[in-house]
Amino acid sequence: MAISSPHTYRVAVVQQPPVLLDRSASLERALATIDEAVGGGAQLVTFPEAYLPGYPEYIWRLLPGTDYDLSRELHGRLVANAVDLASDDLLPIREAARRHGIVVIIGIHERDAAFSRATLYNTLVTIGPDGSILNRHRKLVPTNPERMVWAPGDASGLRVVETPLGRVGGLICWENYMPLARFALYAQGVQLYVASTWDEGEVWLATMRHIAAEGRCWVLGSGCSIRASDIPAWFPERDRLYPDPDEWLNPGDSVIVAPGGAVVAGPLHAEHGILYADCDPAAADAGHYTLDAAGHYNRPDIFSLTVQRAGATQIVFDDGAAGPARLAGDVPFVEAGAAAAPPRPDVRPAERQRV
Repeated sequence: MAISSPHTYRVAVVQQPPVLLDRSASLERALATIDEAVGGGAQLVTFPEAYLPGYPEYIWRLLPGTDYDLSRELHGRLVANAVDLASDDLLPIREAARRHGIVVIIGIHERDAAFSRATLYNTLVTIGPDGSILNRHRKLVPTNPERMVWAPGDASGLRVVETPLGRVGGLICWENYMPLARFALYAQGVQLYVASTWDEGEVWLATMRHIAAEGRCWVLGSGCSIRASDIPAWFPERDRLYPDPDEWLNPGDSVIVAPGGAVVAGPLHAEHGILYADCDPAAADAGHYTLDAAGHYNRPDIFSLTVQRAGATQIVFDDGAAGPARLAGDVPFVEAGAAAAPPRPDVRPAERQRV
C-alpha cells in the first residue's frame, strides 16, 4: 500500500450493494471489495449503513396490517442472517483487515448475544489494522419504520478511537442531524468522521459539507447504492414490491469532504463504485485554528453536555456460591487472533486487555 506522503493516507468509500438478507454472500462481496480497495491504495475502507446483510429498504414499502405476514417472514430471515459479535461473525472481515494492515469500518445488523438473542441493533463497527474490534457504536435512534427492526442504542460506543491514520469516529444516518451527537465526536478530537448512511440527496450532501466545516474534520459520507435489479430473485413478492428493475432504490451519493467543507471526491450518484481520496489528518488539526466547536469556539461557562456512556443494565445474573454476580455479556473485546467473544462497549480502547 503506497503512501503519497508521510502524513497522507488513502481512504476508500465503498458504494456497492450487498446481497440482501444473505450474510455469507454479503461477506464474500465485502471481502472482494476490500481487496479491490487495497489494490487502489486504500488504508481505510468504509462500508454503508447496515451493509451486513443489507439495509431493509422493504420496510418503507410494506403496509401495516396488510403485509404483516410478509414483514414477519422477512424479519425472521434478517435475524437469522444478522451479525453476532459473540460468535465472531465478523472474523473474515477482521482477518482481511489484519492481512492488509488496514482500518475497516462497516455497518451491520447486530444480533444481541447477551439479552434475548432476538433483538437487533443498527451498528457501526470499527476494526483496526491488527484485526481487533476498536469500537462498536449502536444507532441511538432508529428512524421512522426502522423502529420495527432495530432497538435504540446507547452511548457506550459514542467514541473516537486512535488509529495509525488518525482519530476515527462515526455516526449512522440521521444521527448526523443530531447536534449533540456530533459535538460528542468533536470534543474527542475526531479527524476522520465517517457518516455511514441510507440517506441521499442535496440536503444530505449539504449536511456532509456542513459537518466538515463545523467539525474541521475529514468527512466520509458512505452511502448505499442499490437498484431493484439488485434484490435477490428469491425475495418474496419481489415483483409486487419492485416492479421496475431499473428503479434506483437508493442512488448512493457517497462523498468525501475535506476539513472546511470542500468536496474532494464524489458525490457518486446512481452508480456502483468506490470513491478514493488522500487525507492528511493534520489538516483537521490545522483547520481548528479559526473554528474549534468543542474548544476555543465554545463557551463551557454557558453550555455543557453530559454523555451517559454506561447505559442501562437489563439483567444481572447472581451465581451465588458458584461465583460473583456478573452482567450478561461481561467479557472483553474481540482481539486479533483471539477466541470469539462479544465486545465490551463500556471499556475504553486504551483499557482493553488481550485475551
